[in-house]
Amino acid sequence: MTQPPARDRLMAVATALFYAEGIHAVGIDRIIAGAGVAKATFYHHFASKDELVRGYLVEEYQRQRNALEAVHRAAAGPREALLGIFELLVDNAAHPRFRGCPFTNAAAEYPDPDHPVRRTIADYRSWNRGLFRDLLAASAHPDPDGTATILMAIRDGIVVGGALDDPAALPLQVRATVTRLTDPGRAGAAPIV
Repeated sequence: MTQPPARDRLMAVATALFYAEGIHAVGIDRIIAGAGVAKATFYHHFASKDELVRGYLVEEYQRQRNALEAVHRAAAGPREALLGIFELLVDNAAHPRFRGCPFTNAAAEYPDPDHPVRRTIADYRSWNRGLFRDLLAASAHPDPDGTATILMAIRDGIVVGGALDDPAALPLQVRATVTRLTDPGRAGAAPIV
């Protein structure tokens, strides 16, 4: 059986370790050893650890984008797509190996907003918020921009603290909140305060 290319092995090891243990807690020597490559091979693919971190986040961005777009394509309409996206977030937060959002975790370790890692995080968040806004606009929501911002805050709450409280109650709470936000004209919908 042939091994995957060196870059793929480096990314796989880095992804697993960064997510499980944190970015600054993991040194490149450990990643190099785990991938079974020489240090020169690492530097052939990545000029620095920060470039590897950025590559990790770019791959995670694409993975999440594919997952959310698949939910969107499978949904009956834009509101259903939003509900499906939030159901996926809640399901992920309930997984035993869930350690939060890779982007939020990385942002905590890279406080400089001008750092390339933080710019990658900002790109991801802009895309995610834009997806929410576009789905809201497609459903003729009266305030797609403001509501997309609120949905991002809910998303952040799920990926940071979703597994800290009662995981059995979270799906119903999130569904009720997202339903009220995405369908403000629904009869009997209580305002979100």
